[in-house]
Amino acid sequence: MQKSVTLAPTVRPKRLRWTPPLNQVLPFVIPLLVVVGWQFSSRIGWLPSSVLPSPWAVFQDGITLTQSGELPKNLSISLYRATVGLLIGGGLGFILGFTNGMSKTCRLLFDSTIQMFRNIPHLALIPLIILWLGIGESAKISLVAIGTLFPVYINTYTGIRSVDPDLIEMGKSYNLSNSQLFRKIIFPAALPQILVGIRYALGVMWTTLIVAETISANSGIGYMATNAEDFVDMKTVILCIVVYALLGKISDLVAKGLEGLLLDWQTTGRSHVNA
Repeated sequence: MQKSVTLAPTVRPKRLRWTPPLNQVLPFVIPLLVVVGWQFSSRIGWLPSSVLPSPWAVFQDGITLTQSGELPKNLSISLYRATVGLLIGGGLGFILGFTNGMSKTCRLLFDSTIQMFRNIPHLALIPLIILWLGIGESAKISLVAIGTLFPVYINTYTGIRSVDPDLIEMGKSYNLSNSQLFRKIIFPAALPQILVGIRYALGVMWTTLIVAETISANSGIGYMATNAEDFVDMKTVILCIVVYALLGKISDLVAKGLEGLLLDWQTTGRSHVNA
């Protein structure tokens, strides 16, 4: 007598569908809705092109200026001015913040004067900078450097002064030298505050450059906007504003990535403690 064999039904593996995490989608919801609403309003005539060109018209204008080489040329000039100004101002702010934070004598000698100059709006110095340096590259780079100096200085100084004294005493009890004390205890503890200053300085950098290139420049994104305003070219004006917004967003993402890279030890430490 033969036994009947029952075959099990074939189970097909389910296809895995990738779904983006919510925290990666939400930041783009409002900008996307704004662009869609803007395009729709322009399409049905609610927003005349003389008042606000459509996103598609601005995009086409960007392609035209890119193909002609005008946009890449002015964009590279603006990036050069912003980067050099940030390196000079941020570097000087870090050195001053570190020196005044570590030395009581330097703090008493320099901090009061720096705080006095910090309360002067750096954009109010534009007429003076133009009279001294003209409208060349040095004037715009100097303005960016002045604008970015104080955020980095304040946060570096505050970060170093906020280091737990018990940690410093513990390092001294292990016979750490001054350089080892700075590298292993003071700088890592102050680093989160320093990065906050750099992130804030990036925003000041673009704000300062926009004004500097609008008032006294013959090249750069700000110059493009001013030149387009003279010819009532609304598409190019809006394009320059969008470019500045994108540059600011990219700078913020770079700052966040730098924070994640340099402060990874904090997350690792917390995970070990929680475990």
